[in-house]
Amino acid sequence: MGRWEPNAQGRLAEAALELFLERGFEQTTVAEIAERAGLTERTFFRHFSDKREVLFGRGGGLSTLMTDAVKDAPPSARPMDAVAAALEATAVVFDEARRPFARRRQAVISANPELQERELVKLSSLVEDMKAALHLRGVKDPEATFAAEAGITVFRIAFDRWVEESEQRDLRRLLRISLKDLRSVLATS
Repeated sequence: MGRWEPNAQGRLAEAALELFLERGFEQTTVAEIAERAGLTERTFFRHFSDKREVLFGRGGGLSTLMTDAVKDAPPSARPMDAVAAALEATAVVFDEARRPFARRRQAVISANPELQERELVKLSSLVEDMKAALHLRGVKDPEATFAAEAGITVFRIAFDRWVEESEQRDLRRLLRISLKDLRSVLATS
């Protein structure tokens, strides 16, 4: 494929995932990723700052989606209801077309402690962003922290289920199940 062909970012991401799964994350170079995608290293760096960003570069969009949903929740919504709205909003991004990529991405992350740490940092950042959105709604701490932390925990558990090979349910359903499970645990505590 030539450099001028469309979707360079998608092709680079696909090539990177293939190589990470074949050779391992540490053993894969940016030059190999670019070559597999039929592009140059320079093109790679136009889209990603480094090879980790292939796996983590889209986090800002998720944060915006979630915080906008918290902000847009009805004024009467309780903090966990606003967080639930944020969780529902993520299901738009993680549709069935995205599941195969997400499964392979998760396999790469699970095989690399450095990437697992980066994933935790990303999730922690989402907690802080949701907490800030809750503060804008007038929710004080510790309630805002509890709601944001619980919401991201629900997201992580549902997402982990969603990327399992045997799982067929969509993320929206898994989010609702995980949120219900959390509420059940809190009701019995």
